[in-house]
Amino acid sequence: MDPQAAAAAVDQAGHMSIMPLIMNADPVVKAVMIGLAVASVACWAIILEKIIRLLRLSSDVRKLEATAKGGALPSRGLVRKLLSSAEEEQTHGTPGESRTETRGRLERAMRTTMRSELHRLEVGLPFLATIGSAGPFIGLFGTVWGIMHSFTAIAHQKDTSLAVVAPGIAEALFATALGLAAAIPAVIAFNAVSVALGRASNRGTTAIASLAKRFVNGDRPRLAAAE
Repeated sequence: MDPQAAAAAVDQAGHMSIMPLIMNADPVVKAVMIGLAVASVACWAIILEKIIRLLRLSSDVRKLEATAKGGALPSRGLVRKLLSSAEEEQTHGTPGESRTETRGRLERAMRTTMRSELHRLEVGLPFLATIGSAGPFIGLFGTVWGIMHSFTAIAHQKDTSLAVVAPGIAEALFATALGLAAAIPAVIAFNAVSVALGRASNRGTTAIASLAKRFVNGDRPRLAAAE
């Protein structure tokens, strides 16, 4: 290659940016890119929301464990909701009911409330799972379409030089990159949130059993000072 031409090619590659790839892309590839970009933004919004809510859940579970071990009852939050459900369930007892039966009813009532709170945290997880599994394939579709468009350009211009096929291939590969950029964080976040919810459920179930026992024994937690 002529030295001047080589220098020009290097200079052009060095100034390549993302926006021209998107704006000059085939309409189908452009639609795939925009869709994946929107999906990526939505995934990050869900991820940030889950981080905040999981931190709050972790704090509530620690308070629940502390209350089950003899600590004071928080003035609000998850623990307060669990105790309220237990107090309401206790009024539905039958005459002659044993303490074991009462304890079982209270545990079931508190576990139901706990599951309801955890289910609220699961909102958005199906979307993360969908993007995590489908994102790479959507990007691959854009890649295949872009490469087909490049081969069509070769046929129309009867020229096999890189100047003809390079733009289409670059657009196609960028679509794949966007698919991976959307899918990888979604998969990681989905797994991390699922594991965190499972651990919180296990810790909560154990604490609820202790709390129900304390409740039945008449050792009701005293209300803590307002937080």
